[in-house]
Amino acid sequence: MKNEIINYSVNKTTENCLYISVQNGEVLVRAPWYATQNAIQEAVANKREWIIKKLKEYEEKNEEISLKPIQILGVTYNLKIYYKNINLIECNVDNNIVKVILPKKYKKIDNSTMTDILIDKLYCKIAERELENIMEKTRIETGLAPEDYQIIEMKDCLAKCTLDKKILINPRIIRYKKEVIEYIIMHEFCHLKYKNHTTSFYNMVKRYIPNYEKYELKNIKY
Repeated sequence: MKNEIINYSVNKTTENCLYISVQNGEVLVRAPWYATQNAIQEAVANKREWIIKKLKEYEEKNEEISLKPIQILGVTYNLKIYYKNINLIECNVDNNIVKVILPKKYKKIDNSTMTDILIDKLYCKIAERELENIMEKTRIETGLAPEDYQIIEMKDCLAKCTLDKKILINPRIIRYKKEVIEYIIMHEFCHLKYKNHTTSFYNMVKRYIPNYEKYELKNIKY
């Protein structure tokens, strides 16, 4: 941006002072009626760094879109999309803000679907980190172990134990508090022994989580 030409518009007035401002991404010059073009150019050149700073501030402000907040481990995070001069899509968490950073070429495209995909990838990344410890803790507590467990997107449920004793976990489980996640994992471990929601099944759940009812989610399958 060092050698970039600064475009500006000039408004001649009867005032004796020259003013430069940046409004809505445009550089405006108010100059005395007698000011020459060379004098105006020199004034703009002297304010070059300040003008570029203000133009960048405007650009960055208008390259940000706020979307509906999301939940991570029971905490609400603001979701923002940023458009920058990058080649690869990025997604990260910073001070209760989930930042989805997209190349500027995507600005004119409806990015809702792309954002959903990126958020799912973020959930998967967090799930891989969090679930490993919870699975191991539950295995030690119960003395049971699934044949395998897998983090996989599922439309109709958060988790399930299959007939061949595999535990499948929806990465969107990461939206809920850790205590809720631990209960759901324990719920599936108990299904390794009891396939159905019998009295014996809930007695086993209660043995490990006496107040399990506190963590049950209504109208959500697991």
